[in-house]
Amino acid sequence: MHRPALTGSGVFTPADTITNDELVTSFNAYVERFNTDNAAEITAGRATALQPSSSEFIHKASGIEQRYVMDKAGVLDPARMYPRLDQRGDDQPSIMAEMSLDAANKALLQAGRRGAEVDLIICAASNMERAYPAISIEVQQLLGATGFAFDMQVACSSATFGIQAAADMIRSGSARRALVISPEITSGHLEWRDRDCHFIFGDVCTAVLIEPLDTAMGRGFEIVSTKCATQYSNNIRNNEGYLRKTRPDGLADRRDMQFMQNGRRVFKEVLPMVCDHILTHLSDSELSASQIKRLWLHQANKTMNDFIGRKVLGRDPLPGEQPNILQDYANTSSAGSIIAFDAFHADLQAGDLGLICSFGAGYSVGSVITRAF
Repeated sequence: MHRPALTGSGVFTPADTITNDELVTSFNAYVERFNTDNAAEITAGRATALQPSSSEFIHKASGIEQRYVMDKAGVLDPARMYPRLDQRGDDQPSIMAEMSLDAANKALLQAGRRGAEVDLIICAASNMERAYPAISIEVQQLLGATGFAFDMQVACSSATFGIQAAADMIRSGSARRALVISPEITSGHLEWRDRDCHFIFGDVCTAVLIEPLDTAMGRGFEIVSTKCATQYSNNIRNNEGYLRKTRPDGLADRRDMQFMQNGRRVFKEVLPMVCDHILTHLSDSELSASQIKRLWLHQANKTMNDFIGRKVLGRDPLPGEQPNILQDYANTSSAGSIIAFDAFHADLQAGDLGLICSFGAGYSVGSVITRAF
């Protein structure tokens, strides 16, 4: 049995950013247009007037200040409010593969490895650009990797579930070097015209390289233990799927074919689940929260992360102990905790323990205990 280690990480960040002020200007222009166009229906009580948003509302609700997106113009167009991403030819790299290649090469560079040394690629993300061929197999070809590759989807927990799968294969010897990539184009499943959620998501791609500890060429993090759990819930849902054409309304758009959530129920039900999961994982690993130097949490909402930090540590986290990046990136689904890890791990010393945790739809939660070396 081999001891797996995370030896490299990388992040692809889109060129376009949207600030809260820019987003609110666009959203409020849409609201004004909608209310004007539907004034008669609103007056007659057959339609409900939309309410404007504000930067203050967004920041208070989430802690988000801006987000990166693959296409800014389409999202901010009040007549569209959706990213505009061109269809690529079958002989061209897919958008997700292109994002993944960038993040993967950064992770490989950090680890001192080449694509040809990788024999497992897992594309773990909340949505895939297409059903098949797998994005991971396309990345395998672009990198010149060997072995095998597959895609997996566990919503916002995809990256940590992917890390567990890769670490288990490294332990057993069925793979020698694995890349877990998480290309998240969350702007494509967000309803930008919904005041309750129009500010939540951003686009990004992360990658981590996992290999046996005894083959690591530099600094890294031993994967001490992993733990995943799921519990069915409808409170976060997207009903889009390949059976869409079979429905009576054919290809008609519906609100439930994009991201939907009951935020209050999610907050009430997910937080206890996550806190219990982390504390149980630590206990099962014969560790205490006081031994953890860094918490790299899923980046969905600052209030949620602050609550988890206090519950797990039994006190308010110290500055830098539980870093947030969502103020800059917003919620990037499965990639969020890995962005936080990538940005805030270099200062840890050999022997320091950390914990990566992501959670979301399903419900699902995954955690990874690491030890710096």
